[in-house]
Amino acid sequence: MRAQFWSFDVIFAMVIFGTTLVLLTFAWSSMSGQLSSTYGLGLQSMQAQLQSLQSRILAPGTPNDWASQVNISNTGTWSNVSIGLGTGSGSQLSLPKIYTLTAMTNHNSTSYQATKQLIGVGYDYYITVKTANVTLAMGSYPFNKDPYAIQTATKSAILNGLPATVQIMVWTNKSFGVS
Repeated sequence: MRAQFWSFDVIFAMVIFGTTLVLLTFAWSSMSGQLSSTYGLGLQSMQAQLQSLQSRILAPGTPNDWASQVNISNTGTWSNVSIGLGTGSGSQLSLPKIYTLTAMTNHNSTSYQATKQLIGVGYDYYITVKTANVTLAMGSYPFNKDPYAIQTATKSAILNGLPATVQIMVWTNKSFGVS
């Protein structure tokens, strides 16, 4: 009976099964490496955009009084400014600049996309400025849009003489994919 079990058919089937298992393991390992590499590069890109946005958003912008030069209903006036919420005096924030950016992001369906270009991010963004009494939010809130990845930075600032916290999120609800 033993000789029948190790017949040519069984040995051939085991060789095919073993070869298939080795090929699938190699393919899985290769694809897993590509996915983790691509995901890592996507997160590095998000982190770099977050760092850039963080320094840009706390700066005063160009020109320094850009909020007074922007007409919310005329997006043509937006192209001549660089957005920043700071006053240029330490970590002080400008309330008119915050209100202007908030109005710009909420003006119409395409205005949010235009503000992404003005602040220099390719991903979606959400910025909150919180004091003890008030929270001001700008951008697209990520948590009702099934985010795939979020990068967050928090900074201390001063708004109207009160301590404030600025939280900046750069996020996406799209997969980084394999390139």
